[in-house]
Amino acid sequence: MRNLTCIVCPIGCSLEIEDSNGLQNLSVTGNKCSRGKEYAIEEIRAPKRTVTATAQIIGIQTAADTNNGAELSIHRVPVKTSSPCLREKIPALLEDIYKIKVNLPVKMGDVLISNWNNENFDVIATRTIK
Repeated sequence: MRNLTCIVCPIGCSLEIEDSNGLQNLSVTGNKCSRGKEYAIEEIRAPKRTVTATAQIIGIQTAADTNNGAELSIHRVPVKTSSPCLREKIPALLEDIYKIKVNLPVKMGDVLISNWNNENFDVIATRTIK
């Protein structure tokens, strides 16, 4: 028996997962909706996470921060995955993110790595920097 707290909605149901026949036949109790059951099964079989990190900007540059108009000495741009990544693949993904070099300007939503390792998600910029 395994216990999880569901994070799909604000209720935070306490889930109990019974795996009597291994990972193929999981029984979930404690969920108040079907999304809790789906979350528990995926979390046990193949946990995924949205990954956030930063990517290097080529050279040390003074850039305009579009959020408040100030000039900053910018070294890195924040990035995230467009959809969750298998938890076991996160170290390799972070290695690749830390290798990329970004030219300015970069816009929020720009794809910096497309379809990473054929995993059907992109690494995108989460901030506009000019």
